Amino acid sequence: MLLHLLAPLHFFATQDSGELLKGLTAVGRGIVYGGAAIGPGIGIGIVVGNAITAMARQPEAAGMVRTTMFLGIAFTEALALFGFVLAFIISG
Repeated sequence: MLLHLLAPLHFFATQDSGELLKGLTAVGRGIVYGGAAIGPGIGIGIVVGNAITAMARQPEAAGMVRTTMFLGIAFTEALALFGFVLAFIISG
């Protein structure tokens, strides 16, 4: 029973010194970029949903609302790009 619990430790002990670091770096990059992409995705959904609601309530202000919506999308998407760059910075 104890041997089955220690099998993963034996696997890590037989790896080369750089392989574990490369693997954990790849996992870290995926987590960072995944976390950085989920926030802007939710933010863009909220911005577009509220813009559509505003245009439905006041159709005469649709041009101004649309412009403001695209600015909000651009600023929110910049957060995803920061996360993408951070994922590359982590890898060194």
